[in-house]
Amino acid sequence: MFLSVNSEAPWLILQHKAEKCTRNQKLCSGLMECQHAAVSSLSWALVLGGAAYLLRQTRCCCGQYGRYAEPGRCWPAARAWFLQEVPALLVPLLLLLLSSEEPAAGSGRTLLLSTFMLHYFYRSCIYSLLTRGRPVPLKIIFSSIIFCSLNGFLQGHHLLYCSHLQHTWLTNVRLSTGVLVFAIGLTINIHSDHVLRNLRKPGEYVYRIPRGGMFEFVSGANFFGEITEWCGYALAVWSLPAFAFAFFTICSIGPRAYYHHRDYQQRFEDYPRSRKAIIPFIL
Repeated sequence: MFLSVNSEAPWLILQHKAEKCTRNQKLCSGLMECQHAAVSSLSWALVLGGAAYLLRQTRCCCGQYGRYAEPGRCWPAARAWFLQEVPALLVPLLLLLLSSEEPAAGSGRTLLLSTFMLHYFYRSCIYSLLTRGRPVPLKIIFSSIIFCSLNGFLQGHHLLYCSHLQHTWLTNVRLSTGVLVFAIGLTINIHSDHVLRNLRKPGEYVYRIPRGGMFEFVSGANFFGEITEWCGYALAVWSLPAFAFAFFTICSIGPRAYYHHRDYQQRFEDYPRSRKAIIPFIL
């Protein structure tokens, strides 16, 4: 969210380049080659941006959306969540469609990229239609669009054009474990969203104590699920871009879970004392 970029959205740049591929073979081959400098720069930008965001949230305040949003121009939650999350689905999907590799040769990388896109399909196409959240400030929407566009390009480009999986990837224990952890995290995330959504009637912006599932252990069960997802993804992919994204996720929504936990404790006198903020039984 803190990266400066060209005013033209990355997915539009990719589309523009793709249209020229038939006329300029060099441009097309350049698009399909690993851009090591860009991958490294974006990865370290995620690490540094995550650390800076963590420091800001611990010293100042939580991300200013949802219950912490300040008065200002906002868009309805459904439209906002779709617009800000869908670039992370479309950019890697476009890269995948442009890939000239034989299906069998890149099946492992396609599987890993599909886990990434699955999360953002849920966020942009399902969660956005079901959410009963508060309107989202425009500055959050625009910064999220930039972040999701760049991260979608980073994860997609690295997996498709820079990573190399062995032919025995199907029997790789680390990869299989990572995908399983991702699936568990996604399940927790979806269930936690369901619990939170059903605490409200349409049009309501009230807060009640969430119960059931991982909410019996932590106040930020939805955040715990998402962090679990991306840690599993990083374990499966085992690359700097994947670990950088997991680190950024922890730095950005980990403190938010703490703020939610404190807010619940202040709002409700009967809030469960055994419940932790983000890590069951620990923190």
